[in-house]
Amino acid sequence: MSKYGVMVMGPAGAGKSTFCASLITHLQLNRRSAFYVNLDPAAESFEHTPDLDIKDLISLEDVMDEMKLGPNGGLIYCFEFLMENLDFLTEALDSLTEEYLIIFDMPGQIELYTHIPILPTLVKFLTTPGALDIRLCAAYLLESTFVVDRAKYFAGSLSAMSAMIMLEVPHINILSKMDLVKNQVRKKDLKKFITPDTSLLLDDPADIARRKAGEDISDDQYADPQDKNAMMSGATFKRLNTAVAQLLETFSMVSYLKLDSTDEDSVSAILSYIDDCIQYHEAQEPRELKDEEFDEAEE
Repeated sequence: MSKYGVMVMGPAGAGKSTFCASLITHLQLNRRSAFYVNLDPAAESFEHTPDLDIKDLISLEDVMDEMKLGPNGGLIYCFEFLMENLDFLTEALDSLTEEYLIIFDMPGQIELYTHIPILPTLVKFLTTPGALDIRLCAAYLLESTFVVDRAKYFAGSLSAMSAMIMLEVPHINILSKMDLVKNQVRKKDLKKFITPDTSLLLDDPADIARRKAGEDISDDQYADPQDKNAMMSGATFKRLNTAVAQLLETFSMVSYLKLDSTDEDSVSAILSYIDDCIQYHEAQEPRELKDEEFDEAEE
């Protein structure tokens, strides 16, 4: 019997835990069951208490103290330890029925989604038929305030595409915290960011501001390598962003949904995409007609 789940991912500060909380609240209000799995060994506070918490197995604080590792190295160690103790997940998830939506709240370290093969191995374990057999959807969150800075936006989109290629599961990308950009970006302009496009670099507000200030951004070959502002605003940096944008455009894999976790309708819309990805409603039994309804249908 298949199970259903969503893995909520994205860089630190993207609003993953807030989205998980809003999603659980929405499910509860609509009488759907949720099973909340926290896989962030550094997380401390939750709006909804996790049904399964990786900190019951291992915590980042303990690893950093005992192994003398930094935050990133410690987190990777935690996941390596989890992969050696997968019974921790199996025992908790095996008995769940198809009525549950299993929500995996992931940490924000980008390395896990880009070039370290731990998460693909975990996803394969969760989705393998005959074992847990979870129909899994990945939801990658990117903070919508990134649209104000084109370089951040394209870097975030590149990491989203990297996660799509690495994990090989149905995937949606989400611009989160839309409530923060309502007064900064017009709706008409925001539509341009739904699909990454090289044309977005042509009207970069940062470049426009520097031109108005009389700065020369055409050539930076003589710029001081120690001058961060010069290196991050010159022609070389612009060529890098253009190359990233062209790569995204060539693959044509990344597009975004908009999310405002404070808006019930917005959360409901995202859930509908998740349900579609995991084919949740296909597994639901059709509602049997009562006798009087059946008679009306016959007429």
